[in-house]
Amino acid sequence: MSAFLWVIVAVLSRVLPHPWMNFTAVGAGLLYFGAKRSLRWIFVPVLALAATDYYLTVFAYNYPFHVDAYLVTWGWYAAVVVLGYLLLRNKITVARVATGAVLAPTSFFLVSNFAVWSSSMMYPHTIAGLMTCYAAGLPFYQNDLLSTGIFCGLAFGLPALGRKMAEQRHAGEHATL
Repeated sequence: MSAFLWVIVAVLSRVLPHPWMNFTAVGAGLLYFGAKRSLRWIFVPVLALAATDYYLTVFAYNYPFHVDAYLVTWGWYAAVVVLGYLLLRNKITVARVATGAVLAPTSFFLVSNFAVWSSSMMYPHTIAGLMTCYAAGLPFYQNDLLSTGIFCGLAFGLPALGRKMAEQRHAGEHATL
């Protein structure tokens, strides 16, 4: 159930107005979903976020919607769910969560900026053009890295903290008996 809630949080973090570019719960929500749900449910977060992309493009930004412009992003959504499944399904540790929290936004930064560079005329199709494209994406990457770390800390850390507190309370009850 909590995996589906994190998908909702991810969608809301994109739809609700916020002051920072690319400060969302998307990466953390996808990692958490992969860690907690079977891969047969992968379509849930991918479709929810694809619908969010459509809504934002057409209604919030007033741009025409072109499916081909989002295929890389939607593939990335699925890949991060798989990453969460492979990395965190059987064992959740601080190191594994931190690894996912770095890999998710870093992979998006690398893949999405490469896609922009290779499929548009915004930057020259040279190494210098590619580096310029990556440089232009750095503010977005910084916020994505920070937000993914924070939201992963909440998604994975709060349940662990709750379990630890319950264990201590339970141990304390037995000690007083």
